[in-house]
Amino acid sequence: MENKIKELNDKIELAKLGGGEKRIASHHSKKKLTARERVEYLLDEGSFEEIGMLVTHRTTDFGMEKELFYGDGVITGYGTIHGRLVYIFAQDFTVFGGSLSETHAEKICKVMDMALRNGAPMIGLNDSGGARIQEGVRSLGGYADIFYRNVQSSGVIPQISAIMGPCAGGAVYSPAMTDFTLMVEGNSYMFVTGPNVVKTVTNEEVTSEELGGASTHSTKSGVAHITSTNGIECLEDIKKLLSYIPQNNRETTPNLPFEIKEEIRLELDSIVPENANKPYDMHDVIKGIIDEESFYEIHKDFAENIIVGFARLGGRSIGIVANQPMFLAGCLDVKSSIKGARFVRFCDCFNIPLLVLEDVPGFLPGTDQEWNGIIVHGAKLLYAFSEATVPRITVITRKAYGGAYDVMNSKHIGADLNFAWPSAEIAVMGAKGASEIIFKKEIAEASDPATKLLEKEVEYATLFANPYTAAQRGFIDEVILPRNTRRKLIKAFSMLENKEVNLPKRKHGNIPL
Repeated sequence: MENKIKELNDKIELAKLGGGEKRIASHHSKKKLTARERVEYLLDEGSFEEIGMLVTHRTTDFGMEKELFYGDGVITGYGTIHGRLVYIFAQDFTVFGGSLSETHAEKICKVMDMALRNGAPMIGLNDSGGARIQEGVRSLGGYADIFYRNVQSSGVIPQISAIMGPCAGGAVYSPAMTDFTLMVEGNSYMFVTGPNVVKTVTNEEVTSEELGGASTHSTKSGVAHITSTNGIECLEDIKKLLSYIPQNNRETTPNLPFEIKEEIRLELDSIVPENANKPYDMHDVIKGIIDEESFYEIHKDFAENIIVGFARLGGRSIGIVANQPMFLAGCLDVKSSIKGARFVRFCDCFNIPLLVLEDVPGFLPGTDQEWNGIIVHGAKLLYAFSEATVPRITVITRKAYGGAYDVMNSKHIGADLNFAWPSAEIAVMGAKGASEIIFKKEIAEASDPATKLLEKEVEYATLFANPYTAAQRGFIDEVILPRNTRRKLIKAFSMLENKEVNLPKRKHGNIPL
């Protein structure tokens, strides 16, 4: 018996070494944690339970039977983060470059199935050179098995992908189908075809970092939701992200203890400038409304004309969607519509109430926008809000013009409560443009057209450059002082806590993708 125990302990130690001490030392030289170090750091101390530690590959071609490593390049199992159950896999680059084999995929699929059955988040730490070419179609089939489970889990349990190293070819599609993708600056990259293939096909000279690095995907493509400066920070970001999210689609995020007090925020009264054409930072509005230091922005550097992220309001986790006047005057465009729609749908999947802060002069005009499909992409945001059944509240801080007024969670598409500040302007368009159309003949016939235009602008603005006309029709529930916004929202979300919506029976809707 003692010999068998020693044999088991030896196997366990070999499994923990991954590809061997020499390979691990090389891995560390790139300032990267090993797969096992990542798992141990991410999960609560002593909580990790490994599954499939002694699995090895089954390939005998190309002399592979001589290279057997316990675990086959991926660590899988379960544990807790802040006391809450999670399932995890971490690819081990020290074993065949973290390449995915048939057994490697089977291990991942096993924990994905367990996560779905038990209603807990699934976390993937990706660090892989791609499919194991020695296994051919078996490796490709393994990827497809994972993709299928990503789709079955979507909207049922949260799925988080952290790209901790390379992620290329077919491997990129699993993270793309998860809810959030995190990348590490300088150490991770994602692309379907690498720099060498790009050069061969298109003659473009590009580095891995330029083609698919964290900076590229966080600013240009929008593939990366969060970027971190190093691996440790990335793991901390996962922990923080999970604190705003429930375990599954049947639960809500636990509320933090909170007792409502005065909740007046005088600083909100002076944020919106008197000049309607002058920008201001919507982050200041968010900061004045939410619980202190609780905002966690998602997609921070992508489509900066719209802000999305999680926060706590009265101890309750909420999702925030806000126009940002500092960029493109807060106009909606192709990228911001996609960014907003994706975030709204996630919050709706997982019972996270939505707060919309609106200051939008319309959709961004131009041939670039029209030719790139602003119609269909703008419709995504409209569709996402319209189908959302979570508590939804809008606060109009300034402009709400044209079709963008409808899209940004208006009363007409199912918002529960719509508030407006006295500075709100709700109209088809700005006073100048509207006056030029409505009073075109009068202005043309006037002895002083410029003076007549200014006169008509004032007339139009008096009628529409305020929230009271909309409030008279019930499209705005209440015009509130900015200083009272936090108190109003805390009470409103508390009132909406048990909201239920019965939807028409259908397989699923057909969002304009």
